[in-house]
This record gives sequence, C-alpha cells and structure tokens, in this order.
Amino acid sequence: MAQRTDTELASNAPAEHAAGSEGSPASQTPAQAPDLFRDRPHTRKFLVGAILALLVAGFFAWRYFSTYESTDDAEVDGHMMPVSARISGYVAKVNVTDNQMVQPGTVLAEIDPRDYQLAVNQARAALATAEATAQVLNISVPLTTVTTSSSLSSSQADVENAQAGISAAQQQYEAAQAQLTQAQANELRASNDLARYKQLVAKQEISQQLYDQAVAAAASAAAAVSAAQASAAAAAQQVTQARSRLAQAQAGLRTSQTAPQQIASVRARAASAEAEVKQRQAQLDQAELNLQYTKIVAPTAGVVMKSVEVGMNVQPGQQLLMLVPLNDVWITANFKETQLRHMHAGQRADIQVDANGRTYHGHIDSIAGSSGARMSLLPPENATGNYVKVVQRIPVKIVLDPGQNNDLYLRPGMSVVPKVFLN
Repeated sequence: MAQRTDTELASNAPAEHAAGSEGSPASQTPAQAPDLFRDRPHTRKFLVGAILALLVAGFFAWRYFSTYESTDDAEVDGHMMPVSARISGYVAKVNVTDNQMVQPGTVLAEIDPRDYQLAVNQARAALATAEATAQVLNISVPLTTVTTSSSLSSSQADVENAQAGISAAQQQYEAAQAQLTQAQANELRASNDLARYKQLVAKQEISQQLYDQAVAAAASAAAAVSAAQASAAAAAQQVTQARSRLAQAQAGLRTSQTAPQQIASVRARAASAEAEVKQRQAQLDQAELNLQYTKIVAPTAGVVMKSVEVGMNVQPGQQLLMLVPLNDVWITANFKETQLRHMHAGQRADIQVDANGRTYHGHIDSIAGSSGARMSLLPPENATGNYVKVVQRIPVKIVLDPGQNNDLYLRPGMSVVPKVFLN
C-alpha cells in the first residue's frame, strides 16, 4: 500500500471532519433530543416523593424543635449552709472529716465545756439564794400585816390609858394640895397654941404637961406640912410622868398609823425579790444554753466541708464548717431572653447531666426577677456613649421531680443541659 503525502492528508482532513460532525448528537435538533422522564417514567415520581418527604420531614422537624428550649449555660445549684460558733472557747474535739455525710443532730465539733459548766453552777446558786430571799419576804407580808394591825390597836389603847393616867394623877395632885393646905392650917393652929401655952406656962397658969403637949402638937403639925408638901410634889411629878406617857403613846400611835405604808413597803420588797428570782432564772437559762452551745450540731442532713481543727480558739459567729444538703438541690439555667417568650412556671423539663450522662426530670419552679448581669457586682451601665446590644440571660430555676435524686449524686456546680418543653 502506497503512503499518502502530506498534501493528501491535508485535503482529506476537512472532509472527514464534516462527515464526523454530521453524525454527533450536538448536530441533532431539539425535537430529536432524548426525553429523560419519557425514557425513565419512575424518575418523576421519585423526585416528587423526595420533595414531599423533605417537606414533611422539615415540617415535623420544625414542629419538634419549636416545642422546647435548651441551653448549656446551666448548673446544679443548692444551699451552702455555714455552721458557725455561738460562743467563744477552745475547740476540744472535731468529730467529722471533709466530705462526710451527716444526719440532723450529729455533733460536728465540741468546745471545752468546763467554763460554761461553772457558770451554770454559779447561776443555780444565785437562783437558790434569790428564791430563799423571796420566800422570806413573802412570809413577812402577812406577819407585817398582823403585827401592824395589833400595834395600831395597842397604841390606841396606850393613848387612852395615858389620858386616864393623867386624869388620875391630876386628881391625886389636887388631893395632895388639899392635904397640904390642911396640914399648913393645922401647923398654924398648933403654932398659935404653942405661943399661948408658952405665955401661960411662964405664968404658971397651966401645967408643964399641957405645954409639952402643945410643943409636940406643933412639931407634929410641922412634920405633917412637910409630908403634905412631899406628897404634893410627888403628885405633881406623877402628873408630869403621865403627860410624858401620853406623848409617848401618841407617838406610838402615829407610828402605828403608818401600817399601810409599812405593808406596801414589805410587799414591794417581796415583789422585788420575785423579780430577782426571774432574773436569776433567766441567767441560769442563758448559762445552760451556752453549755449546750459547746456542742456544735448539724442543722440538717448533708455533706460536711470543715475549716475547724482541734486547738483553735473560736469566737461567736466564726464559721467552722460548711454543710451542703444534697437532698435539696435544683437547676439554675441561664436562658437567653429571646427563649423566654413561651416559657412559664410549671413546664416540664429534662436535664442532661454531664457527669454521669443521666437524664433527670423536673419542671420550672420560677423565673428570676432580673438578668444575671443586673445582679452582678458591677452591673452594666447602658447610658454611655458606646452601646452594643447584647442578648441578656435570665436565670430560670428548675426543680427536680420527687425521687429523681434519691442517690444524692448531684452536687452544686455540676454542668447540665436542660431542655424545657413549651407545650
């Protein structure tokens, strides 16, 4: 076979190209193009079904995702109960260790009770003394009442007797004065008789015996005068004494007339003694309370975190331990404010815990009154020159349903993901 030249190859190339272009699909008209749906009739149904399935799936997905709100800005929350000392003293014993579960009434620590036991003993002694004093004063009230009443009656009788004594002494004085007058008259007569008898005896007109009788009668009359004078003076003294006794009786009567005031004074002292008893009783109660406070007990069940050691000297109000009651925990979820549109108390919630992967069930208890930023130490001040709107988060409290945390696994601070169902 003869080889073709380059000229022949070049002249035959356009012809081959034209022949090839006539047989290619691109050279066919639109009417001659193959129909995909006509050749494959099931393709149209597949596409329509797929589109419908996507629409239905999208609808149900939208319905599902619009029925709940979720956030990962949430944690377990609970009470942190500080246990502090109520009295000062030396810590003698610590009965618990860190992270120990305790029950209500468990003695956590003990303060040296000896000083407080002495205070109780002193308070009891003071109370006994006050009670004895009050008993004595209560007994003296009726005694004083009877005594003052008797004294008043006796003083009145003494005044009457003194007045009667004055009358009798006055009568005796008057009788003594009369006797003195009579004795003086007798003395005068005896003196006159003696003077006459003296002249007669000098003339011997009478006997010496009559004269001697006259002398004796004059002496007797003089003695009678002296005796009458002494009796009158004694009677006068009796009158003075009777008047003194009257004055004394009147003073006693005035004293006895103060009986109501004396009774009131004794009753006031008795009431003061009763008040003293109550004060001493209160001091004893306080001393016994302080003695009880030497034992620091757990107010509720929970886990202990201690900061006290044996040998510490504590003061009232000083925190010694921290008690975390694990049976009373809840969830604090910080939802965006845009997520609260259909959220309210009572809605069901599921809580996914990161620590154990378990899902707990609960419900919304309440929604905070302000955003977390507003309650922070340095709240934002929006009245400034530069302002950027930031979506705020509102704390929502979610409580667990009964029986969800029976194993007390949840601890405050654990990260959780709550899901709140809006319908």
